Formats: sequence, C-alpha cells, structure tokens
Amino acid sequence: MRQLRYLPAVGATYGVEVLSFAALRKTDTEGRRTQLQRPDFHVLALITKGSGAHEADFQRYRLHEGSIVWIRPGVVHRWSDVDRLEGPLILFQPGFLPDPGLDSMDVTSPTCWCLPSQALPLAVLAAEHLDREHHAAVQSPRPASSALLSHLLAALLLRVLPRTSTPLSPGTIGSRQLEIFHAYRIAVEEHFTRRHHVADYAQALGYDVRTLTRATRTATGTGAKAFLDQRILLEAKRLLAHTDLPVGRCAHRLGFRDTGNFTTFFRRQTGLAPTSWTATLHPDPIDSPHRQSLHEGKAPPR
Repeated sequence: MRQLRYLPAVGATYGVEVLSFAALRKTDTEGRRTQLQRPDFHVLALITKGSGAHEADFQRYRLHEGSIVWIRPGVVHRWSDVDRLEGPLILFQPGFLPDPGLDSMDVTSPTCWCLPSQALPLAVLAAEHLDREHHAAVQSPRPASSALLSHLLAALLLRVLPRTSTPLSPGTIGSRQLEIFHAYRIAVEEHFTRRHHVADYAQALGYDVRTLTRATRTATGTGAKAFLDQRILLEAKRLLAHTDLPVGRCAHRLGFRDTGNFTTFFRRQTGLAPTSWTATLHPDPIDSPHRQSLHEGKAPPR
C-alpha cells in the first residue's frame, strides 16, 4: 500500500485540480490505478458515462452514470475497474473548503452514492466551471483566485451531497455542535494512535466529555467514545489487511500497551480476534509488497 501525497501540476498550486478518467487512463498505462493506495488528499469523482467498480476500506461499489465517489484522506482504495468510465475527477487538499461544516461532512456522508437524474447535469456544469476557473487562475493568477476556487468547490459539493448530508446554517445550535465536533474530529485524527480516552481530548480542547459526546452524536449519530473506537478499529483493519505487520506491531502502532489489550479491544469491536478477522479476508494477487502508485514519475495522484 503506497502513501500518495498531493503534488499538483506545475503552476497549479491552489489546493484543487480538475482531471478526468480519460486523463487517468492516458497517464496510467501500467494499470497502477487498480492497486491499493492511500492518499493524503480528497478525490471527488462524478461518473457521467459508462460502468465500473471501486473499492474503499473493505467495501466494493458498482459505478454507473450518476454515481458520485468521495475518497477522503487516509482511505485505502483502488479504482478496480474504470476502463469504461467517463467524467471529472476533482482533487483537493484538506482545509481548502471555506466552511468547516462542509469539511466535517466527510465523516457522515458515504463513499459512494447516486445522484438523481436531474441533478447530474447541474453537477457537471459546476465541475466544468471549477475546471475553467482553475485553468484561468493558472494562466492569469489573481489575489482572489484561491478564494474563488474554494467557493466553487464548495458549490459543487453542495450540489452533489446526499440530501441527508446538508450542512447546518451558521449561527444555529446545531452549527455550534458541528464546530465542536469538527475540532474533536481533527484532534482524533491527529492523536488516536496515542490517546484512547475521550477525557484526554476533552481536556485538550477545553470541553467536558458530555459536550464532546453531544456534539459527536449530533454530527454522526454516535457518541464520542464510539467515534474514537471506530477510528482506531478502522486503522487496525487497514494495518492487518494491507501490511505485513504482525499483530504485536499493529498493537504498538496504535498505542496499545501490549498485544493482549489490543486483542481484547479488537474482539470487543468485531467479535473476532485480529488473526481470526484477517483469516476471513480473501487473498488478492494485487496486494503484493511491491505495489507501485499512480503518483510515480509524471503520473498525477489519484
């Protein structure tokens, strides 16, 4: 599994870039898109034509016209079948969006969903507008270029998000809860391999545990402890499935005192010991220790 860093094209340093599946296939002549990779940036894909498949964090998704794929930073994924797909691919860095509420939507919205038929043309127009403004910003930079691109990206996301994932208006009680959760989520992402107790995050952020729990439940439907445990569990599954690390090393990576504590945690979350869970996975010949990423050479990251 290769770690992919955001490396924009020369002169395109705005934190966002619009590409396409056609460009992906053209630059990736060796088919590295089908191999596991883990980006540190977002990828938003709009499927305008064709059919295919995508895999992300142990889930397989069938893609067709109207499908939306949002790959978040840290997700282990691969484009398992995109030879017949058409549509734009938007790459953007964390923190590029103008609204923290929108940035927090990456937690509660799914990886793949389907747009209503009447919404797809509008989404494509929004992506094309972003693409044209990005091209203009590269050719003739202006002080407002970054802000313009950021808001156009936000408009595109608002157009394609599922109806159940619409962010709350600023100033509302729910919006305040979302801001608190946003801070908690960032802290969890930074420290979950060392801090396993909500109280530690509450103290660091200046809230009490009940405040973090209410905010997390408002944003995700689960409490702060469950959110933290699920983040640790997801990383444990990624390490067990996509690396050659033994269970003891995985436990150490995730901040557990010893293998026994890690096994107890994993069994409580999944009902299986780590080795038993790993045995349930189907071996895949693509998953070799010599994987190459789409980002080598001149190929853009995906």
